[in-house]
Amino acid sequence: MDLAYIPSPSTGVIHLGPIPLRGYAFCIIIGVFVAVWLGNRRWIARGGKPGTVADIAVWAVPFGLVGGRLYHVITDYQLYFGEGRNWVDAFKIWEGGLGIWGAIALGAVGAWIGCRLRGIPLPAWADALAPGIALAQACGRWGNWFNQELYGRATDLPWALKISEGPNRVAGTYHPTFLYESLWCVGVALLVIWADRRFKLGHGRAFALYVAAYCVGRGWIEYMRVDEAHHILGVRLNVWTSIVVFLLAVTYLVLSAKLRPGREAIVEPDREPSGDSEPAEAGAADSASASETGTAAKPAAGSAPKSGAAKAPAPTAGSEADAAKAGAAGGPKAAVGATAKATAAAGPKTGAGATAEATAPKAEATAEDKTPGGDKAAPEDAGTEPKDAGAKTPEAKKL
Repeated sequence: MDLAYIPSPSTGVIHLGPIPLRGYAFCIIIGVFVAVWLGNRRWIARGGKPGTVADIAVWAVPFGLVGGRLYHVITDYQLYFGEGRNWVDAFKIWEGGLGIWGAIALGAVGAWIGCRLRGIPLPAWADALAPGIALAQACGRWGNWFNQELYGRATDLPWALKISEGPNRVAGTYHPTFLYESLWCVGVALLVIWADRRFKLGHGRAFALYVAAYCVGRGWIEYMRVDEAHHILGVRLNVWTSIVVFLLAVTYLVLSAKLRPGREAIVEPDREPSGDSEPAEAGAADSASASETGTAAKPAAGSAPKSGAAKAPAPTAGSEADAAKAGAAGGPKAAVGATAKATAAAGPKTGAGATAEATAPKAEATAEDKTPGGDKAAPEDAGTEPKDAGAKTPEAKKL
């Protein structure tokens, strides 16, 4: 006697008048909304525009539904084209039967069309949507619960799924493989979100991680299922598919990390770079500025006169004073000329030092006019360097 088990719904459809409301369809729709909602948040965080994910999903979702149904019909063709079967049933998607491999493959084609129309890179969009797709699968698996399908081997565990008698199924308690896969997909979504934040995955690597992680879970869950399926070398077809797709995803992860490290700085052409890419760009800008400053500073430093090696004699205090007096007597034009001569005589300087040195002679001349005997100041040694302009600046400020 089973003391505990997960019950199955008695029906998977509720009729609202003439309109049937199917649990399987509701689970698919909820999954799509969750994927678009989370994908939009991640896309905006990467620097994209609000609504871009939804615009591209308009292309990706219909393609994905068609691709998922095609994969199911092709791999389980005997259910629709075998003896006593009706091929029209292949179009009854509400009765279940969507292959995730076909949904992802053809959905990617639709997404590529949408990305081309918007002028954005498909890998960046896929990275933003990756954890949302995993959560959409987690929601969609509950549609199998409504249809009482895709369960595992018989078991008496407390969480066993109770299946009622019906077409192509025998009443009993079985492993709830739909629940296992739903929980696994939630774990995959959390893994991708964590890894993307930790390692700044870009250029399709977050999506590749989702594919690889999902394949690992799908492999062991598929091995538990007992529904009819094709076998190759005694192994279910979807197990082989999981192995092949897993290897392709891991290969892409490794090669992409070597060929295109980092993450896209701009995901939409007319948007600013995302916050994650700003530090690198700021560092590059600082390096460029430092390089330009260093290049400009070298000639100025090299042109400064060396002690004891000046080619022209240094101007004396008297000559500086005379030049300043002449400038004051001759009016504004003469003052400008006197200042220019004093600056030229002092040798090349850069920055604030040149301005201070040009101003200093006029300040000294003013002080000498007010001091008796100031016009007979002792000249500086012509062989030595002029006094530091910075030392004269405070005196100029006082005046």
